[in-house]
Amino acid sequence: MHDIRAIRDNPDLYVAGWSSRGVDDAQSMVESILKLDEALRAAQTKGQEALAKRNAASKAIGAAMGKKDMAEADRLKAEVETLKNDIAEAGEVEAAKGGELRDLLAGLKNLAANDVPDGADENDNVEVSKWGTPRTEGPAKDHADLGEALKMLDFEGAAKMSGSRFAVLKGQLARMERAIGQFMLDLQTDTHGYTEVNPPLLVKDPAMFGTGQLPKFKEDLFRAADGDPSVPVDGETGNRWLIPTAEVSLTNLVREQILPDEEVAQPIRMTALTYCFRAEAGSAGRDTRGLIRQHQFQKVEMVSICKPEDSEAEHERMTGCAEAVLQALELPYRKVLLCKGDMGFSATKTYDLEVWLPSQNTYREISSCSNCGDFQSRRMDARFKRAGEKKTEFLHTLNGSGLAVGRTLVAVMENYQREDGSIAVPAVLQPYMGGLTAINAA
Repeated sequence: MHDIRAIRDNPDLYVAGWSSRGVDDAQSMVESILKLDEALRAAQTKGQEALAKRNAASKAIGAAMGKKDMAEADRLKAEVETLKNDIAEAGEVEAAKGGELRDLLAGLKNLAANDVPDGADENDNVEVSKWGTPRTEGPAKDHADLGEALKMLDFEGAAKMSGSRFAVLKGQLARMERAIGQFMLDLQTDTHGYTEVNPPLLVKDPAMFGTGQLPKFKEDLFRAADGDPSVPVDGETGNRWLIPTAEVSLTNLVREQILPDEEVAQPIRMTALTYCFRAEAGSAGRDTRGLIRQHQFQKVEMVSICKPEDSEAEHERMTGCAEAVLQALELPYRKVLLCKGDMGFSATKTYDLEVWLPSQNTYREISSCSNCGDFQSRRMDARFKRAGEKKTEFLHTLNGSGLAVGRTLVAVMENYQREDGSIAVPAVLQPYMGGLTAINAA
């Protein structure tokens, strides 16, 4: 969410910022925002002035009646009734303009940080670094072919019960997926100091709004049950949604709170291994076969909550924590700084980690680590108060994949495949797999 006072004080900054992020006719957009803001403030002023006059007139009625001046008392009573109507009308205008303004601001993406490069799409992203040597020799079968040949990956069976973009993993491959998730969770908690959280997978509308999934990306989400959004859920209006990422659950743990200074003296770091659910409404035709783009998948998510002055360093640290997983698994990857046109809705700066996939002879995204600044905390009303200060400030929020489990499994399968179709087990995963060193055909 955006600070209307900041837009009011520096509209040109927002015109330029939104234009660089692909917002059509940002100039007209800002003009509409300022016009609504002006109308809202005018209605608020009118209502306040009418209320003050009504209070004064009500007080004067008593004085007039005390003086037996009934004519004046009647005049004042009529004035009070008129002012009541003025107050009601101003309230209606305030509610209408305020709602329009909130809806408009809620649909506008975050502004990019100053060091984020210009660009329209992934072709304009900037490579920051590379790690490891990509595998360019030996077998380079696709992970789907490998898994099916091992009889441990079943897309047909999954499709019969659930439709496309689902998979059934069996035997040692299922165990490897579990091992990957456990290894990553242990690394982020034991080595990197994140607190493990087991959060809900179903959340209500405000939680989705808080992290930016609603209202803009409603079509990419799974609602728990079809029906009218006005139908109460446990006495509250709204729906329950399956989380697209544990970022939603973890970040919302600080919603509608004012944290004391000592609680954020160091960044609050949380991690969770959860199932995630995405409708992928806008990705038809991409990765329709295999595990890369599924409706249901597992992911280890990292979330940090911190003071504004700590978020830049925390972003670098979080990205390093995700890189550590790939390095431990000895998977070649590259780090990319996303351009303004390719960043997510809530992000002000994002690094993507892209792992090498031999079957595609290219790097593919496996982690995205974003600094959202105060964008999400404004939507959640998540603040903190510095010691000795009366004023509160909005927190900064960050999130990152540490990593996507299914895509990591894909990368392990393809980079560790052997000529005979078996898959070597990375050394760091072997303790999680009972000492197994290779996955062979059943």
